Amino acid sequence: MHLIWENLVKNLVLHWTGTFKSLGEGAGSYRIDKSVWDAIGAAAAVSGDTIPGCFGARPPNFAAEKMSSTADTWSFWTLYLAPIQLDRKFTERKYYDHFVQLVRLLHMCLQFEITRTEVAEIRQGFIDWVEKYEEYLRFYYQHDPDRVSACPLTIHALLHIADMILISGPVWAYWAYAMERYCGIIRPDIRSKKHPYASLDRGVLETAQLFQIGLLYNAQDSLHVLDRRLVKQDRKGSLRYTLLPPVPATRPDAPLVNKILKALGTRYSLSKKPQILKKLVAHADITQYSSVQVDNGDLIYAYAMLTDTQREERRDATYVRYEVLADQRPRDRNEANAVYEKETCFGRLHHLFCVKIKADPAAGLLEPETVLFAGVTPCKVTNKHDVLDIHVYKDESVTEELVDLDCVMCLVGRMRYLKRYWAIIDRSGSLARAVYEPDD
Repeated sequence: MHLIWENLVKNLVLHWTGTFKSLGEGAGSYRIDKSVWDAIGAAAAVSGDTIPGCFGARPPNFAAEKMSSTADTWSFWTLYLAPIQLDRKFTERKYYDHFVQLVRLLHMCLQFEITRTEVAEIRQGFIDWVEKYEEYLRFYYQHDPDRVSACPLTIHALLHIADMILISGPVWAYWAYAMERYCGIIRPDIRSKKHPYASLDRGVLETAQLFQIGLLYNAQDSLHVLDRRLVKQDRKGSLRYTLLPPVPATRPDAPLVNKILKALGTRYSLSKKPQILKKLVAHADITQYSSVQVDNGDLIYAYAMLTDTQREERRDATYVRYEVLADQRPRDRNEANAVYEKETCFGRLHHLFCVKIKADPAAGLLEPETVLFAGVTPCKVTNKHDVLDIHVYKDESVTEELVDLDCVMCLVGRMRYLKRYWAIIDRSGSLARAVYEPDD
């Protein structure tokens, strides 16, 4: 934690702002003008409105509120915001590319699983990065003895990260803010303002006693001592998604019902049997929901169900990443010739539908079924970052399309990019990527 977020990143920022030990740029040209840097800090603070709260604390204006910046906020800025904000801010592209190389290596270090081949890539990657950092061709050290202070121990320590992974395992196991997390756990134990330490001591003691009870009776999974979140009972419905409070029990408007009808026609191959399809939808029980929780994790809100006050006050948690199978031969009307490939899409979630369909032999349904739909307006992605998993779009489709809720992978955030564009912030990495294996 301290090696990267509290030292390396801060030192790079000091280099860019021209305040690193009064060294100046030397033969380099990496300094960012103060007015530009102030704008970067202000934009980081504003981005909190379009980044879901579950992603972490609201990013501060680190240019003006240095005391508000923590290791956590520096890490989020480095991994997700900085690659967007620093693009085209340096006079020479090589400084941005050098920083992006560092971000890529940090993402690899934080992977949940890591192979020995990837460890070797990390090792060589940090060697290349440090050599570039020290390069005499107008980088930071420039092989100038008078600039040796530009090479603190934290630069050399990067060369040992790969060794630590082999010795201790993936870095998320020990770059986890252990002390800070423990302080957050015990802080609620302070119940008394008059005797805070006695209250704290009692809480720590009782927590330790509960741990011993769990170990003695093999009941660790039932105690949830260190997890203060409420343990909710399983709800009926999807095994993977938890649909949260439904809106008033009224049937959706006709345009939405028509979208459901079209989606069911595709699902059950009834597009050429309109009478059977209309009967199926007419007898179906359709319920709208306000939000959905994915795997007890991301809580995603349906934008159409939010009030104006909620839209204004809440941090935006309505944009998602979803995976669909797209026909690569859309002009060929012969379904036998269809070729499907998985595509990654982004969009805003507008509606959530739970459609309970009754058995109908004419439609090929011998038993009742429940289908969950997500109504999404897709983002028209224009380009993708060359190295990192960052997608950019300018406009959204005005047409809402229904996809199976199982296609929704995770919640994403957004940030303004070059005034007219939006950059999508996806923190899920490879863990939330669907894998499509076509039928033999």
